[in-house]
Amino acid sequence: MRFSSYLLFTLLVRSSNGFSSMGSQGSSSCSSIVDSSARKNSLVSTRMQNTNNEVSSTSTTTLKSTEESSSNDNDNNNNEVPYEIPVTFDKMIEQASEAMTDAYLAGKTRQIIRVMLPRDPESGQLGQYFEADAQLETEELVLAPPDETWQGGIMQLYRACAPTCEALLNQFSDKPGGLPPTILEDRSVDESGVDGVGLWMSQSAARPADDVSCFVQPTQETIDAVESISNQAGKRLVALMNPQWRNVDDALDAGSKSDDWFLAQVSSFLGGKGNSMQRLEDLGFDSIYCIEGYVCKGGNVRLLKRFDTDWYVFAENDEGTDYIPVGTSVSRPTYQDVDKMLDDKGITLKYARDMGFAPKL
Repeated sequence: MRFSSYLLFTLLVRSSNGFSSMGSQGSSSCSSIVDSSARKNSLVSTRMQNTNNEVSSTSTTTLKSTEESSSNDNDNNNNEVPYEIPVTFDKMIEQASEAMTDAYLAGKTRQIIRVMLPRDPESGQLGQYFEADAQLETEELVLAPPDETWQGGIMQLYRACAPTCEALLNQFSDKPGGLPPTILEDRSVDESGVDGVGLWMSQSAARPADDVSCFVQPTQETIDAVESISNQAGKRLVALMNPQWRNVDDALDAGSKSDDWFLAQVSSFLGGKGNSMQRLEDLGFDSIYCIEGYVCKGGNVRLLKRFDTDWYVFAENDEGTDYIPVGTSVSRPTYQDVDKMLDDKGITLKYARDMGFAPKL
């Protein structure tokens, strides 16, 4: 009986201790779980905070980059073309003369100039029996490229180019005491008399060193005369105005510049300009001012370049009163380049604009 009571007492004590131990262990385990959970929550919170900071930093950086990119785009869009296409004869003469003066002061005494020509606004329509020379006031003249629309051919072009050259020489030359230069024309350089070539000379009233010689519409056959005058002129200005060779090369031009001696000689004999251009380059001739024009998408396009600028491309507005800049190019843009520039600016075919299918330009 005593043994049974003792045994029962012992079992009760052990059970009590076991429950107490289990309770303690359970409490300790719960505390550990809580502590572990707290640590995990703290770690998660820290990671989330770091992630938020990184996202915030990335967002800020992205925003700054976007703002900088937007600012740069705005700067590029706000860059204005420093020159504009002249729409009057007097403005073109002033612009070309300024380029010649800047180049001359920079030491360029052998210059090539390409300009538009004054034309009666009623002319320019193919199919007319006769087109008279422009005899209007300069404010009423239109400027036209020397292309195939001139029905009088090269001699009519010369009759428009000669007074343009005279006005340009008069604008370029100094006038000491208000005395204008003496301007002379020499047609003897045109041996056939019908090639539309002339030599115009500006003689200063005070300083012979300021005299200028300008060949109007020279051909490749004129290079000998150009070389002779250039050698005599020394540091005085010698210019070529509207040469009759093109700015771009055809197959013969490319062949005449070939390293293959036979191909170069044959191509030059057939009219390739490579040899003539090399002679001009050896004389120091540079393109100083060039304004060209043709039609793209049914509208007038103008290309403008000075010796110290890239090529600027302009499109005429639908009113025919001004030109809108559409792009620039380091090298002379091709027709395809200009067509893409117009597409990028959203400029469609002119007939579509005229018929109301597209916005006016």
